[in-house]
Amino acid sequence: MRALHIITGLGVGGAEQQLRLLLRHLPVDCDVVTLTNPGAVAEGLAADGVRVTHLGMGGNRDLAALPRLVRLIRTGGYDLVHTHLYRACVYGRFAARVAGVRAVVATEHSLGDSQMEGRSLTPGVRGLYLASERLGSATVAVSPTVAERLKRWGVPAPRIEVVPNGIDLDRFRFDPERRAYARRHVGLPEDAWVVGGVGRLTAGKRFDVLVRALALLPAECRLLLVGGGPEEPALRRTAHEAGVAERVVFTGERPYVRDDSPGPDLPSLVSAMDLLASPSTEEAFGLAAVEALASGLPVLYASCPAIEDVRPPAAAGARCVRGGPEAYARAMAEVRAAGARPRKASEVAHHYSITHCAARLTDVYATAVSSSPSLSPLGATSS
Repeated sequence: MRALHIITGLGVGGAEQQLRLLLRHLPVDCDVVTLTNPGAVAEGLAADGVRVTHLGMGGNRDLAALPRLVRLIRTGGYDLVHTHLYRACVYGRFAARVAGVRAVVATEHSLGDSQMEGRSLTPGVRGLYLASERLGSATVAVSPTVAERLKRWGVPAPRIEVVPNGIDLDRFRFDPERRAYARRHVGLPEDAWVVGGVGRLTAGKRFDVLVRALALLPAECRLLLVGGGPEEPALRRTAHEAGVAERVVFTGERPYVRDDSPGPDLPSLVSAMDLLASPSTEEAFGLAAVEALASGLPVLYASCPAIEDVRPPAAAGARCVRGGPEAYARAMAEVRAAGARPRKASEVAHHYSITHCAARLTDVYATAVSSSPSLSPLGATSS
């Protein structure tokens, strides 16, 4: 089977990193097209031997990109097209159908109750999404929570498949040497107690809650924010105003795999933490929390379908915290007072092993290809 993955961009982000990880485990011949931004993940995919094509799309309304995408799909002779993220799903499903591809699968990575990938869920956004969804074979939800949201949107239940995000357990296994190296590199004292936050620095992630909570904790506590995004200047101002600027470390975007990038990768930075906190109230999965559990960290979260969909005791070590800085500061202080525990991966992390998730997606592919009729390109006349 030959498959083409179409994604909106390939900067460092959860969906983008997840695609690279999947391609390392899928028993399928895969190429990748990025509509925009062939960033660090594109370089990593190329290093893995994956053919990556940058379509050079100029914006959401760059319709000239559509015929280029159709030609690329036709030339590749693909059995299946798999789209990721909103813009790629809209353009990719339509282009695949025009090109006459037999099976089209889309993964919905970031659907919340009120937003998708940071955009408000207006009637126009919903209508365009549903119109393109009808051109596909199946829509993959990364959690049962996202599946329910899709159903409420109007996606027929039989077209929805739940395939959760996967993690590489070996990469996130706690390593004291990587912990020491990462702390030295980012300037964290060896004896500091470190709260971590991982993700895009956007308003929806609510990392300002962690900055303000830090101001309520003892001076030996630190905050390590791993990720980049438009809210970084505001978060730095908040840290300065709260008097904790010297206790907050911003690492910028960090890859899952070190490759040739200088400095520690994401798993090493997770090893450097003592607690992972995720105050975002609207998550589609909660990948950072699961990766932290794979490293044996305690986790505080406001929303995490990946944890909530697996019943205790599998989610031991994770605790839901509602509220603002005071609530998070209290919970952090309680975790700190309880002392360190052995850094072993929790059962919930094993539940999301990438090998299991890749096998499940392979089944979805096989079903889509075998059950999809041979399609004529849109606009073609049947004899």
